[in-house]
Amino acid sequence: MVSRAYTVAFQGVEARMVEVQCAVTAGLPAFSIVGLPDKAVTEARDRVRTALTSMAIALPSKRITVNLSPANLPKEGSHFDLPIAFALLAALDILPDDVTQSVVALGELSLDGTLVPVVGALPAAMAAAEQGRSLLCPHGSGAEAAWVGDAEVIAARTLGDVVRHYTGQTPLSPATPGEVTLGPSKHDLREVKGQERAKRALEIAAAGRHHLMFVGAPGSGKSMLAARLPGILPPLSAPEALETSMIHSLAGLLDEGGISRARPFREPHHTASMAAIIGGGRQAKPGEVSLAHNGVLFMDEFPEFARTVLETLRQPIETGEVMIARANAHVKYPCKFMLVAAANPCKCGYLSDPARACARVPQCGEDYLGRISGPLMDRFDLRVDVPPVAFSDLDLPATGESSAVVATRVAQARDIQLKRFDGSHGLMVNADATGDLLEEIATPDTEARALLSKVAERFQLSARGYHRVIRVARTIADLDGSAEVRRTHIAEAVSFRLAAPVFA
Repeated sequence: MVSRAYTVAFQGVEARMVEVQCAVTAGLPAFSIVGLPDKAVTEARDRVRTALTSMAIALPSKRITVNLSPANLPKEGSHFDLPIAFALLAALDILPDDVTQSVVALGELSLDGTLVPVVGALPAAMAAAEQGRSLLCPHGSGAEAAWVGDAEVIAARTLGDVVRHYTGQTPLSPATPGEVTLGPSKHDLREVKGQERAKRALEIAAAGRHHLMFVGAPGSGKSMLAARLPGILPPLSAPEALETSMIHSLAGLLDEGGISRARPFREPHHTASMAAIIGGGRQAKPGEVSLAHNGVLFMDEFPEFARTVLETLRQPIETGEVMIARANAHVKYPCKFMLVAAANPCKCGYLSDPARACARVPQCGEDYLGRISGPLMDRFDLRVDVPPVAFSDLDLPATGESSAVVATRVAQARDIQLKRFDGSHGLMVNADATGDLLEEIATPDTEARALLSKVAERFQLSARGYHRVIRVARTIADLDGSAEVRRTHIAEAVSFRLAAPVFA
């Protein structure tokens, strides 16, 4: 007789159902696991055997075969321990077979039978709900999985608790969801003195999810401005929070099962590898671009990143998803993020200060920023020069707007965009609009179109640059509460696109 249990194998954010088949047959004593397992799954036999021994359950002197079906799907991770033990307990007639077939299980086993939390409980719970099954997981993963309200989640501390629950001796209560946190911003925009143009660019970028680049001398406030961006962004909606948390669940970043409504803010170091930024590695884990999904990816010292790393950003920026190709699998992750980059104008950093600039000016500036290719630079909607702040301004009291005031305007602009798109085709903000839809929602009036045509011809804007100017202008109009895109909106959008403002 073959007993069955169910678990999942992860391919990106997708949890694919895996049937765990267990057969105890006559023959030389052996315990084998087949079905394309990796090293962690193969080692499960020793953890399962020792955990059962700690419960005074001795394995029979027979041949035990565990098959993970479908056999052509790679099985990776320690979360297969619990479903293998679950199926084996049914094969030994300790648990009813119909019970194990109605449950999706995942969890790692300690040698004493304690269940260790694993990553991916949230997407596993969603897969269980789609199959009409309940989820069995370690206690430490229960609060996370319980966010999927369509599936009953049983979170046990030990394998013994699992046996007692499903035999009716000591039933366990279903797990409850973890705490929803918003995470108040630690930084306020009011603390930034001066830099009014950079603050305006930050507000426009937040309102329409536009990509933004700061260029300025060291200490001018580029990182300080970027750190205050989370404080003006609206909180994640419920679908966004669940989608983002699924990615963070696979990366093991959910804190005690709680789901955060704060938008992700990722700031990798410039020495990060391509696998760290884009995703990959042995198990094709999500990278920083996916961990920043629905949030912000801040890349300080932008030209210092490896050229190959920077160039791989071009496709995710355009498509909002990244495909990690491996010999045995292709894994897709969503990555709709707002890219904020900061860079010095040259290697020494003082290109505009003759007293402190190096002897290679202006060649050092061209060489340094030349590390950023033209096609990648073309993808930044807003480019802002951040000049040094005068010492006299630093002594003045803070008089600018607080993050709360700016956040209110950003939220109002986002609400306008949500109503405009009405959730069609997953569109949320102006940065998502393309083609005919962009022309429909952001058609400039006569004067604005004349200015845009003049600028496009004079500065030879690419087709991408042309449309990005229109998107930014649409966002500026939303911030002004205007239904039409006017000349002033186009002029301001152009001023953030070109090296020097052009209003003529």
